[in-house]
Amino acid sequence: MGQTSKYIYKHVMIGPASGHTGDVDELPDLRFARAEDGVTLGYQVFGRGPVLVWMPSLSNIVAQWRIPAVRAAYAALARDLTVVLYDGRGTGSSDRRIDLGDLGVEAHLRDLRAVLDHAGIRRASLLGYYHSVATAIAFAAREPGRVDRLVLFGGAPRLRDAMSPAQTQALLSLVDQDWGLFADAAATAWLGWDAAPSGRWVAESFRGATTAPVAKAWFDAARAIDVTAELGQVRAPTLVLHRQGAEQIPVEVGRRLAARLPDARLVELPGSTPTLFVEDAASDVRLVSGFVTDGRVTRSTARGLTAREREVLGLLTAGHSNAGIAARLGIAVHTVERHLANVYRKLGVSGRTAAVAHALRGPGG
Repeated sequence: MGQTSKYIYKHVMIGPASGHTGDVDELPDLRFARAEDGVTLGYQVFGRGPVLVWMPSLSNIVAQWRIPAVRAAYAALARDLTVVLYDGRGTGSSDRRIDLGDLGVEAHLRDLRAVLDHAGIRRASLLGYYHSVATAIAFAAREPGRVDRLVLFGGAPRLRDAMSPAQTQALLSLVDQDWGLFADAAATAWLGWDAAPSGRWVAESFRGATTAPVAKAWFDAARAIDVTAELGQVRAPTLVLHRQGAEQIPVEVGRRLAARLPDARLVELPGSTPTLFVEDAASDVRLVSGFVTDGRVTRSTARGLTAREREVLGLLTAGHSNAGIAARLGIAVHTVERHLANVYRKLGVSGRTAAVAHALRGPGG
């Protein structure tokens, strides 16, 4: 890991004896880098192992630690990886001036370079997430010596392809009409965070991420971002992940992306929640960690569980109550209870907390 070792934080504790799913004693320090054009970027580094930079969309890294499922995902990833989080220009802890100028791919590349250089990171794998997929592709194409692997989720090289579904367009129309309503709708209707209090915390994270004018500028600029011509220049092994319905991002978008990258594999994840590390969180963590660590693509789930039992366990891990799981799956609460009893029996655990800890630890954890 070379120069990055001095930036590894010791606050992340995974799977303590009490059976918790992962805790963080203190938040990682918030550091600040400065891009070439003078914009200040807030970022954090924690964990150990190969470096994975989780690139931002509309991010709010400090607030995101308050969301239990997100915090658990950070902790689980940090067992095997050094994780870098940062807020893009205009969002979260970064410079939030309205006059940030162009918000196209060149600006986002400046942000990424600034964080890597300030942290002393020479090479890293990149997790491009929604808006930042195009930036990850462009960086890998232009600076192949700095990218080990790519993991891409929820985006497209031509961002308007990922923004074209009717539900997405309806959601974006709210940005400058009612910022609070946009945050609530993005968290619940679009991303599926309808479990209280998680949905409320995600919505609050969105609301605090930026202002309506900056968000509008981000999305307006995104419609013009197109790095399709650079796909053939990407040499990094790439894992393209898809877990969205047609109302969010059709699977064909992910399939076209994987087909046009020289060394890419597409994994269509089961489930219906259009995010990572929430539904079947343990499987997502194993998949990303294994690929970043040594190129493995592992799609294992809890052994011996039926497909429905895995769904129930995934939603339980995401923090849903029995009633919430029932509502998500369209089944009765007593049916959820029966599935959970089977899950506990098959996993050899005594209850909810132990089942979640087992799921997040994964095989051999």
